[in-house]
Amino acid sequence: MFLTCEGTFGIVPATMDYSGEAGPGDFHAGYQEIEGINLGYLQINGTQMFALAQVLSDLFKDIPRTTISKKMETLKIKSRRCDLQELRTLKAIHSVPTRAVKCSLISKADLEALCTSCKSLSPRR
Repeated sequence: MFLTCEGTFGIVPATMDYSGEAGPGDFHAGYQEIEGINLGYLQINGTQMFALAQVLSDLFKDIPRTTISKKMETLKIKSRRCDLQELRTLKAIHSVPTRAVKCSLISKADLEALCTSCKSLSPRR
């Protein structure tokens, strides 16, 4: 069900001080094929995080957003707002539109739970 595509972009420093040392918020970006769709992700503190906007538009495009919201509430799935550097990286890998000013992220574990829960809702599954 979940395939990792190791086309990663390497380490992207989220914070950089003037000595050139990377800060504690380091992450890297890559792509993973989920349900036949290539989704961009950020690996943050050991957790794969996916842009909720891309998940909704590409993976769950046939399901109303209110339905997905209710499923997320039921499953107690929390999203977190990405910071500016993370947003810029997601734009660079085309996971969010370049005009986006904010973005929410959900973990891979939460995405798997959401996929399992929504299988019966989508006509193509």
